[in-house]
Parts: sequence; structure tokens; C-alpha cells
Amino acid sequence: MPETTDEKFLKAYEMASKTDQKFAPDVMLHFYAYFKRATQANGFYIPPSNNEGDLRDAFKTNALLQVKDLTKQEAREKYVELVEEHIGEVTG
Repeated sequence: MPETTDEKFLKAYEMASKTDQKFAPDVMLHFYAYFKRATQANGFYIPPSNNEGDLRDAFKTNALLQVKDLTKQEAREKYVELVEEHIGEVTG
């Protein structure tokens, strides 16, 4: 029986959460943005700011803006693709 995208997404998230691999900042931002877009319950997610003009917040917001037009399903698929590209095949 073929896996659903949701099942693959959850397995991919588990793989990404458990890996010891180090990734370039741009790859980490893609993981972040696809995950947030795939799991956000209501509308568009904007990360909280610490009001210090943190550069990381700006990069996170920019990454989220780049994926804002993706559906949750598309974001899940992109997340799985990213895991398979950088960590390994998502299997049962």
C-alpha cells in the first residue's frame, strides 16, 4: 500500500530531527520554511521577534515569504524532497 504524503512527511521530519549532519544555513532555512508552511494551522506564520533586529529573524521571515504561495501539501512534498536530497531516502 503506498504511503500518503502525510506519512512520508512525518517520517522525513523524524529523520531530519534525529540526524547529526550539519547543513549550510540556506538548507536549514529551507527545512524551516517548508516545515512551518506544512504545519501552520491558520494562515501565514511570522516568527516572533525579540525586537532587537535579530538578523536570524529577518532570514527566517524571508524564507517564509518565499514559500507563502505553496499549499500545505506542496510544502510537505518539498520537505520530503529536501530530506531525501540531504539525508537519505524516506522509507517505512
